[in-house]
Amino acid sequence: MNADLERLIALQKLDSRTHDAEHRLVDEPERLSALETRLETARHQVATAKQRLADNQNARRGVEKDVAVHQGRLSKFREQAMAVKTNQEYHAIQHEMAFAQAEIKTLEDKILELMVEADDLTAAVKKTEGALTAEQKTVDAEKKAMAAESVRLKAELDQLRAERRTLVGVIDPKALATFELVAKRRNGLAVAEARDGICTICHVRLRPQVFNNVLRNDAIVQCDSCNRILYYNPLKKTAPDDAPQPAP
Repeated sequence: MNADLERLIALQKLDSRTHDAEHRLVDEPERLSALETRLETARHQVATAKQRLADNQNARRGVEKDVAVHQGRLSKFREQAMAVKTNQEYHAIQHEMAFAQAEIKTLEDKILELMVEADDLTAAVKKTEGALTAEQKTVDAEKKAMAAESVRLKAELDQLRAERRTLVGVIDPKALATFELVAKRRNGLAVAEARDGICTICHVRLRPQVFNNVLRNDAIVQCDSCNRILYYNPLKKTAPDDAPQPAP
């Protein structure tokens, strides 16, 4: 293989690894923000569950106060019943007592409903608190892993940049200039493998003469469509499923 072509392939690999590492580091604040959002969601679920339980308890206390009011009225009516002098007054008080008793029964049923609901709400609070604890542990572990990855990536970038400086120093200036120009225009991808007569990045079929030149790997050959520097990998065979099938 042409020495400069081989070096350009190696340079592309270095640049791609550098791009991936830099992109990963740039994305770190966004990934940290996503972790905080997950925690905030779990905290919100706990707060919502607790608020629903508090609302239930407040509602129960309100109903209990209403029960106390009706019980007070009922006691008052019973005292008045002892002092009535006419059947009309007695029946009127009995009607009021019956109404108060019915109201107390309705309110006590409501208290029972709220108590049953409170059990479910208490369980929901415990469940969300458990989920928050688990999420906190997971997020803490992911943050720790992210911090370690950041250190590793920064060290890797230093090494990749040093290797690049060494490599570009031995590449023919004209070949390097072609590489840099194409990389600038093609989002950092200046080198492409040619396979089965096609540029594997732009997927445009190459002219037969161009592909034949690429097969030799003895010169800098560019794709007519995307201008990327082409090379052929003789070790990469066609997959069995892609191979031509014999005629029946």
